[in-house]
Amino acid sequence: MTNYIDVHPHVISDDESRYPPAPLFGKRSDWSRERPSTVESLIAAMDDAGVAKAAVVHSSTTYGFDNSYVVDACNAYPDRLVAVGSVDMLAPDAPATIREWVDRGLKGLRVFTGGSTKEFDPSELDDPRAYPGWETLSELGIPMCIQTGPVGLSAVTALAKRFPKVDIILDHLGRPDVTDGPPYANAQSLFDLAPIDNIYLKLTPRIMGDSKKGAATPETLFPKIVETFGAQRLAWGSNFPTSPGTLEEIKATAQDRLSTLSEEDREWIFSRTAQKLYSALAV
Repeated sequence: MTNYIDVHPHVISDDESRYPPAPLFGKRSDWSRERPSTVESLIAAMDDAGVAKAAVVHSSTTYGFDNSYVVDACNAYPDRLVAVGSVDMLAPDAPATIREWVDRGLKGLRVFTGGSTKEFDPSELDDPRAYPGWETLSELGIPMCIQTGPVGLSAVTALAKRFPKVDIILDHLGRPDVTDGPPYANAQSLFDLAPIDNIYLKLTPRIMGDSKKGAATPETLFPKIVETFGAQRLAWGSNFPTSPGTLEEIKATAQDRLSTLSEEDREWIFSRTAQKLYSALAV
């Protein structure tokens, strides 16, 4: 494998006067204070880890809906990075806001329904007020990442069917419970998404860790995920620096957990799916 592409690192500015924190839900995430990473730090970490390119995900729990830093950061390294931001999809001006950020360089969007600072609330996903924004994504060919858990998968299904031209990427694999082991019946709601071909999945440190918990093993879990969805719909994301460890260590863990897959499947997961989702990464 020659190129590794990361679809889920974050960046945090060290200049709070220029990029003031304004976290979504009013509470800043612990990791963004404890393990901040500027774009320069990310590029250095990518060089150390042998990661060629990345789709950098805006930190909603640091900046809310202000995508200024992730856009400016990625625009400074256009040959290495693309920016994935967030807008208020329920706002009446969401379509115009999406176009403004795309004009500034945004290549993807993300809906953050909960996570490190708040319980998941999927009600905003399949809300008719969000449909005009989704129509704009469909027109522009912009993919949407969704941060939710199993509670939100029915809403994700409805959105994917309503907007079939929008590629939807589930952050952290949708956080399934895989600890019951084969045949992974507790994760059936995730596997039920397989027939919807515009739904993609991110393989991040969360599932890498869970693949060795309870009765789960990497040797049984990842082949089942690939068999169910196809490697062409799976992409690796580091979650650096949110997840502990260096980018090099996070990548090495992913390589180890996925080592039983074929070389072609790993090629898709570590680079080709990312290039399919974000065409700028294929240049």
